[in-house]
Amino acid sequence: MKKVLFTLVLTAFAAAQTPAFAADDAHPHDKPLLVGSDFGVAPWMMRGVNGPEGFGYDMIMDIAKRIGRPGAQVDDIAFSGLFAALLSGRIEMTANPLNITAERAKTMLYTEPFMATGNGFITAKGTEMTSLDDLKGKVLAVNRGTTQDKWGTENADKYGFTMQRFDSFPDSVQAVITKRAFAAANEIPTAAYAADKNPAIELAFTEYDGRMFGYAFRKEDVKYRDLVEGAVECMKQDGTLKALYEKWYGGDIPTDSPLITVYPGYGAPGFEGYDATPHDVVCK
Repeated sequence: MKKVLFTLVLTAFAAAQTPAFAADDAHPHDKPLLVGSDFGVAPWMMRGVNGPEGFGYDMIMDIAKRIGRPGAQVDDIAFSGLFAALLSGRIEMTANPLNITAERAKTMLYTEPFMATGNGFITAKGTEMTSLDDLKGKVLAVNRGTTQDKWGTENADKYGFTMQRFDSFPDSVQAVITKRAFAAANEIPTAAYAADKNPAIELAFTEYDGRMFGYAFRKEDVKYRDLVEGAVECMKQDGTLKALYEKWYGGDIPTDSPLITVYPGYGAPGFEGYDATPHDVVCK
């Protein structure tokens, strides 16, 4: 495993700035880091009494501090509008629990993975789902534009279900509670947390499939992606991410979890935009 020497990366990033980049206000160092996330994905990002809170909020605030930004501003953006906000320059990077996929990597630049996931299926309390075959003849609720939306579109005929699409996860959960849908699909960590907090539903079935979360940037933001990834690597090495997971999700994590695994190079290994060049980073 590479040593994490984050200070060197931060110094190199600052030294590499040219006058052209300095005139670019895409990443103003004297302003909060501007990111976007759906606030309906508990416990990743949700609206608390004093503003946004959750695993994702704590993580992005820590990153902002480590890269020298005065905090972070998180805009509440529905997942269906997240990519447009990124590519148009409305936000600097995503802060959603975003699946790393080959299709998305064609238009966006990913960091290395930092959380494992898969499809989690929520049903009404007491309603069993032991396999995907149990979806036959039923209605599956998904969030519009998500990986589960894509999965459902590709598998509806195979498993014989129909779909209802919603703009937020709470709406899809409500569809299950009110019997408009048999099940709601979301990322496993999100689905598990929702089921733990709501006695009307349960996490009936999970399908870990090797997918993982990462942050996304515009294609031209290679240097800034690398800077942020250096901060993420430090959070893995010093135990910050593990502590945040225990705080917001609870439970143990496996020894090979991306929450504590520092990957070689920059970006998501095996995907477009990955740079395998070794690097050393020193964490403060």
